[in-house]
Amino acid sequence: MHMDAELKTEPNEPKRASSVDRVDVDAGTKNGATLKTAGLQLLLVSFIVLFQELALIRWIPSQVRVAAYFPNLVLISAFLGLGIGCLRAGRRSLMWLWPLSLLLLVGTCVLLSGVAFTDNGVSDHLWLLYFDLSESAPVVEGVRMPLVLMFVLNSLTFVALGQFVADRLEVFGAQSRQLWGYSLDLTGSLLGVLGFALLSFMGTFPIVWIAVVLIGGVFLMPRIVRHRILYLGAALVISFSVWAAESNEAYSPYYGISTESVEGAPFFRVMTNGSLHQIATTVQKGDAAFTEEHGRTRDGYHLPYDALRDVPERVLVLGGGTGNDVAVLLDQGVQEIDVVEIDPVILELGRQHHPNRPYDSPNVRLINADARSFLNDTDRTYDLIVFGTLDSMTRLSALSNVRLDNFVYTLEGIEAAKARLDPDGGLVMYFMLGRQHIHRHLFGMLAAAFDEMPTVHVGDHTLFNAVYVAGPAFSHLERPPEAEQDAYVNGLSKLPTDDWPYLYLESPSLGSFYLSLMAIFLFVALIGVLSASKEMRVGLLQGRGIDAEMFLYGLAFLLLETRFVTAMNLVWSATWLTSAVVFGSILATILAATLLMSRFPMPWRYSAIGLIGSLLIVYALPLDLIVGRGAAERLALSAALVGLPVFFAATCFALRFKERDSVGVAFGWNLLGAVAGGLLEFFSMSVGLRALLLVAAAAYLGTFLLREKRLARGFRLPVPGTATAQVESATAL
Repeated sequence: MHMDAELKTEPNEPKRASSVDRVDVDAGTKNGATLKTAGLQLLLVSFIVLFQELALIRWIPSQVRVAAYFPNLVLISAFLGLGIGCLRAGRRSLMWLWPLSLLLLVGTCVLLSGVAFTDNGVSDHLWLLYFDLSESAPVVEGVRMPLVLMFVLNSLTFVALGQFVADRLEVFGAQSRQLWGYSLDLTGSLLGVLGFALLSFMGTFPIVWIAVVLIGGVFLMPRIVRHRILYLGAALVISFSVWAAESNEAYSPYYGISTESVEGAPFFRVMTNGSLHQIATTVQKGDAAFTEEHGRTRDGYHLPYDALRDVPERVLVLGGGTGNDVAVLLDQGVQEIDVVEIDPVILELGRQHHPNRPYDSPNVRLINADARSFLNDTDRTYDLIVFGTLDSMTRLSALSNVRLDNFVYTLEGIEAAKARLDPDGGLVMYFMLGRQHIHRHLFGMLAAAFDEMPTVHVGDHTLFNAVYVAGPAFSHLERPPEAEQDAYVNGLSKLPTDDWPYLYLESPSLGSFYLSLMAIFLFVALIGVLSASKEMRVGLLQGRGIDAEMFLYGLAFLLLETRFVTAMNLVWSATWLTSAVVFGSILATILAATLLMSRFPMPWRYSAIGLIGSLLIVYALPLDLIVGRGAAERLALSAALVGLPVFFAATCFALRFKERDSVGVAFGWNLLGAVAGGLLEFFSMSVGLRALLLVAAAAYLGTFLLREKRLARGFRLPVPGTATAQVESATAL
């Protein structure tokens, strides 16, 4: 598609402004002020896109609980909506749709928040999501419907924003300044990431996040009275709905958190996103049992310490939570306890409200950090290391491939803990088992790490039903019979590792549930693309009009981004701060590369060689070479690990993007490629995380082959805006 002097409209329809404060392309070529206006609008809308995306990633799972098992659902659907919007560049503005679609999404989420969706064929643990619902709440069998509904509705909220972005990019494309427009888009996105990260760590509530989006949107809406009235009305209803649906008392960087206590009972519950996360209760031996369940919990906590011959002097607790494990250790007489907890709000709740007040003890040192990261970084050794029940709970089943505890329950994670033990030390692990294969994974990892079978106590203790102990401190205990030991480990196709960190999956595979959802999402994406414009429908049916290069660039880069965020979570920590820094660094690197290419273009061949070479180096480089090194050395290696491939990927993309005649459509195909890349990420559950790099490398090689094919048949991308461009861009592929 080629942008004429005026932005295109549908055939036989009157031409209308493509958005509020419509930017006329011809005027932009004559008037620098118009280009400046387009730049400011592009900066603002890109900020809103990223901010809205991150806000919905956190808010939707707090309402539609099953969405917490698919953390990439919002991300992928946002790319789809943006891509469809970009493909509509130059047509009648859809900005009126944005507030209405956002209202529809928010209203649907609020309505579904009172429904218990479950699917025993997928995971029995889904029932844990609905602790805060009444017994009279409706129960619906099957989880596909709410997931697909969220996917479609969230996509709609980004369509108008994507069109707005594309129209502004076209203004820059008309003056052959594609890279400058793309740079402004990246800058706005970077500011969106930083802004949301800041508000998240300030503990703000969703109403604040939504308010930021809606206030920014005021400057994007058309200067038409009825549109402004519509926007104001929708914004008020959206804000009231989000405020009224709020049931949390606080927001940590990870969860919406609420508590519940019973008058006269020495315990309180902590709920995250409405799901029961943990119970802080009296656990010292002298504490009277106020219920049978409480007595079992109290006695179960003491089991491993009663089996020790000596009281340990120094103990590390990983996943201290609100303090039950620490209260038990203090009761056992331990004099020095380090407590690691990733969530600062949960840590503070334990400090203020635990009935045994364990965090008030001078023997306790609190550390707000990721468990695996602490093990990698510390040089302290311990007589005992305790794995509290630190699984992330609201993402408990096999439905999630991204979890806070991804790299704690892996073979390398257990080995990292063993490395921090004194020669006569031991390891204790509490766990709530739901499936037999989870038990076998934990048993197998402990056996492999310690080169001997662990001892396991299985019993209902309310908060956990299995206690594993391993290491020299417990060597005097009786081991399971040899036949039983073999039953634990025989038949395991794979133990969880840093490359395949999926404790809750029985084996490396992508089951029918995931495949069916991927097929549905792809079908929705195809319908959206075909509905984007008449040109797209005709082009696809005739086998042309597909920008395969831009599509593959989007697919490859999403896989790269996913792999690098995962890798940096392992190297630094699985915290929101790490994710924000990695996302921000990637955007900053792309921005720097784009600006550099706009001034000092790098020869295509150098960019291509640098990209493939850096990908092969990253694939061959084990993360063990980075993990555990000093901060300065680790920072340098991390920058090289992420920076080089991202830099060369950005330069390759910039070289091809600036040659596009219709930059809005090119950007749309790039975003649709990102949708495909997001879906392909699920295959890491079958092939592992490192293999994603090979898939990304194959996609980039595909773009190189397409370019060579163009050159071989004598095709040259024309100068944008010429009559030749209209013809050749339509028949390029």
